[in-house]
Amino acid sequence: MLSIILLSVSGIASLFLGFNKSRSLLMPATLLFLLVALAVNLWDWNVPFTLSSAYNNGMMTVDKTTIVFSAILLVSALLVIPFSQNYIDRPQAQPAEYYAILLFALVGGIMMTAYDNLIMLFVGVEILSISMYVLAGSDKRNLRSTEAALKYFLMGAFATGFLLFGVALLYGATMSFSIKGIADYTNANVGNLSPLLYVGIVMVLIGVLFKVSAAPFHFWTPDVYEGSPSLFTAFMSTVVKTAGFAALYRLLAVSFTGLYDYWAMSIAVVALLTLVVGNITASHQHSFKRMMAYSGISHAGYLLIAVTAFQNTSQDAILFYSLAYSVATIAAFGVLILVADKQQGSEDFSAFNGLAKNNPFLAFVMTLAMCSLAGIPLTGGFFGKFLIFSSAFAKGGLNWLLIGAILMSAVGIYYYFKVVIAMYIREGKTEKIALTGLQQAAFVLSILLTLLLGVVPNLFADLV
Repeated sequence: MLSIILLSVSGIASLFLGFNKSRSLLMPATLLFLLVALAVNLWDWNVPFTLSSAYNNGMMTVDKTTIVFSAILLVSALLVIPFSQNYIDRPQAQPAEYYAILLFALVGGIMMTAYDNLIMLFVGVEILSISMYVLAGSDKRNLRSTEAALKYFLMGAFATGFLLFGVALLYGATMSFSIKGIADYTNANVGNLSPLLYVGIVMVLIGVLFKVSAAPFHFWTPDVYEGSPSLFTAFMSTVVKTAGFAALYRLLAVSFTGLYDYWAMSIAVVALLTLVVGNITASHQHSFKRMMAYSGISHAGYLLIAVTAFQNTSQDAILFYSLAYSVATIAAFGVLILVADKQQGSEDFSAFNGLAKNNPFLAFVMTLAMCSLAGIPLTGGFFGKFLIFSSAFAKGGLNWLLIGAILMSAVGIYYYFKVVIAMYIREGKTEKIALTGLQQAAFVLSILLTLLLGVVPNLFADLV
């Protein structure tokens, strides 16, 4: 994919721009790089896939699903970058390195959406993970940031070991790293599959489920989200999760369709456990970032429902939900970044007290983001959940999972509206917060996407 090459070259170009000691050039240049990569990515939409379906000797494949997932990753990055202004203005900040690593992380994320070979999946996971390890600990004077990076690295390395050992077992069973080659083996040997294959599936799933923060592999998430700089937490909670689910669904849909009965119940149980752990624990948090961490865990549970359903509509549901979730999450973190900067770094719910009085626009953005994450009608989050629940209902036999998901959705409304209550009802001394033009544009785009996905959801669904 040409977008991978462009992002790699752009990351190197960002490092050279840093030599000029001119920080004002870095953000516009990074946004330009992302826009060009997005345009090139979308350019492949109408290209005959017989001409552009395979790259690097079959290591990666380009199809419309890959293009849409990659577009979601790039749009997420475009929405995150404008909120980096306050962070890169700090004397100790290294903006050229930050932007370069973000671009390299996107390379890994896109590789995870387009891989056709398990080696390429591993390379993509490592590029994305190592980039996030560095960014999580980028605030060197903050002990929480260092702790977050260390925890993320240690647990991530352990999970990568599971993934790599699982890949080795799959190769030992099938003599192929290609996901299509693995599918050919499973289809040709039904009823006589190697035990290595079953163990390999489990170990690969453990490695990927760690990346998407699914329970019981979620323990790193709240500490890493809270300790990392909010800018990179926003990037991590959206780009990493979207790439992880793209990789998970691609692997199961291509290689292990014939083994649905083997892995489906395990994924369903993990989905329910993830929903319960994420929502119940989020309702007890006093820190907004920790609440968003457990919220992200719960949303992984909803996406796992679509994976379990494995219907023709599951892929569309995952794409729609990923976009709605990413847009709302970035908007919420954008408001947090601006408010915390005025509140001496406070990230508790109390930091939002009285925000609507002096900053009605920010309060509206946060309210809309919380409504979307809670699944309130006329927002993208509502139709995202609707598509996921519809997919599971059509599958049949998953009513117990749907009942649990609906109950947990009600719990989600409770803790999301804690922020809304703080902004509109509680008294506070929040100052007037000035927004840059890029920040205003990011918020407006987030609002438009959230409302369009909620009011005219078919606009996106029909496009896909």
